[in-house]
Amino acid sequence: MSKSRDASDDSATPLSGASDSAATPQDAAAAPDTTADRTADKDAPPVKAPLLELSDGLPPITETPGALREVVEALAAGTGPLAIDAERASGYRYSARAYLVQVRRAGAGTALVDPIAFDDLDPFVEALDGPEWILHAASQDLPCLTEIGLRPRSLFDTELAGRLLGYPRVGLATLVEEILGHRLRKEHSAVDWSTRPLPEPWLEYAALDVEPLVDLRDALHQQLVEADKWDWAQEEFAHLMTVPRAEPRPEPWRRTSGLHRVRGRRALAAVRAMWNARDEIAERRDVTPGRIIPDSAIVEASVSNPRDRAALLGLRGFHGRGAQRYSSAWLDALRQARELPDRELPAAAARYDGPPPPRAWAEKDPAAAARLSQARTALTELAKELNLPVENLLTPDYVRRLLWQPPADPGVESVGAVLREYGARPWQIGLTATILATAIAEHPS
Repeated sequence: MSKSRDASDDSATPLSGASDSAATPQDAAAAPDTTADRTADKDAPPVKAPLLELSDGLPPITETPGALREVVEALAAGTGPLAIDAERASGYRYSARAYLVQVRRAGAGTALVDPIAFDDLDPFVEALDGPEWILHAASQDLPCLTEIGLRPRSLFDTELAGRLLGYPRVGLATLVEEILGHRLRKEHSAVDWSTRPLPEPWLEYAALDVEPLVDLRDALHQQLVEADKWDWAQEEFAHLMTVPRAEPRPEPWRRTSGLHRVRGRRALAAVRAMWNARDEIAERRDVTPGRIIPDSAIVEASVSNPRDRAALLGLRGFHGRGAQRYSSAWLDALRQARELPDRELPAAAARYDGPPPPRAWAEKDPAAAARLSQARTALTELAKELNLPVENLLTPDYVRRLLWQPPADPGVESVGAVLREYGARPWQIGLTATILATAIAEHPS
């Protein structure tokens, strides 16, 4: 941020001695052809930032009790915060467990710990207890780290810091390149981390994920302080550690891709039955459900309603091993849906736990729609002034819930109390409560 301010200051500074005398012919002849230079610069390919390299080399993977003791001793002797990351097998496994944990600390170097290799990680848990943790997108990694007993006492989330600072793209590689001037390799971002043994190039990729985190944290911290947003960040980081694990959705099968093609409650019952059958198989085998059969196959079978194996396997999407191996399970699910009593069929539409979709507000409650429109405009303008995404200024779900069913007293204190109950942080309430209270007062029910 300070760099852009310096650039604008430079552009406003007059050239030294520009008004003292006119240029001579000799000066003109000696001057470089700036037009040609600009054209050449424009045509030249952009210079790539250098690739980030491991400063200490690739450490061996920690998968024995003796190696774990050495890691624990090294971390205890280190200083400063802990840079931490975890690798899951998303897209390959049903579980969201951590298959690799990377830790880096000044004076200790980087450790790559295989949590699958240990029945007891207590010494490692103790070694990580106390210092600040630095993570990128902490909400993604905290659940799987908590599952193996790792919990921070304080943390710094580099992705969230980037959002609060208004960076348009907050991926780790983007922030590292823009702020630290190095590129991160991306070629192993979607591999199966449950693979054993883990290939060396994958391990190098994983180690590089924690290599820049301390430097990135320090740079972002300085920017947060300069932007008067450090207090906001501290509240956000503290909130991350209190967020409970997400509750399962009441009807997860309704997220089946292509569900809009399904007509009728009995066909929806077929989707539900097949989705549940696939989920049970996937959980038992610890395989991501889409690798058993894709959503498109579930939708196709629910619409076509085949009654024998040949008809089922002739449908689009029923060509893989999972389709054939579990064909009896799919046919049984379809049969159960056909025989289900009408009273047990699913509703045609999902039940909403909260206000209806905003597009329906104007018809259901015009005053609420007016409140939402006014508040959204004001919140968007404020977020732009503060240079941060509007969803980080205040969670959109909180806004909708409050404005759909506002408190009887539309005062700022009452609005703030409701937002606090939802989970809004003090800095958010301080900035937005007046905007929301005004919208409620000006558009009463």
